[in-house]
Amino acid sequence: QVQLVESGGGLVQAGGSLRLSCAASGIILTSAPMGWYRQAPGKQRELVASISIVSPTNYADSVKGRFAVSKDNAKNTAYLEMNSLKPEDTAVYYCNVLTRSGTSIWGQGTQVTVSS
Repeated sequence: QVQLVESGGGLVQAGGSLRLSCAASGIILTSAPMGWYRQAPGKQRELVASISIVSPTNYADSVKGRFAVSKDNAKNTAYLEMNSLKPEDTAVYYCNVLTRSGTSIWGQGTQVTVSS
């Protein structure tokens, strides 16, 4: 059974930083396409960064230059490093992975709140 568990969210002032973690079990993250998404209150879930197996990571224009994705293969964990945070970055952040069978797996989400 594939499971993703996000952590690392919290309350931070504008200009601050947070690092989100996405710990995976039942799947090897280096062998699967994955992404980070976020959903703000009253808005649709949007893609923040998409990570494919063979291509460079793609970032939403709104986070380019501020957010960065990394992976720790030994821990089978992906990270979303978020810098220069803005109030409009406030959202629930989710990681997602696509299994070989085509199933989309979501974590439970972690809340990020950026105060002005």
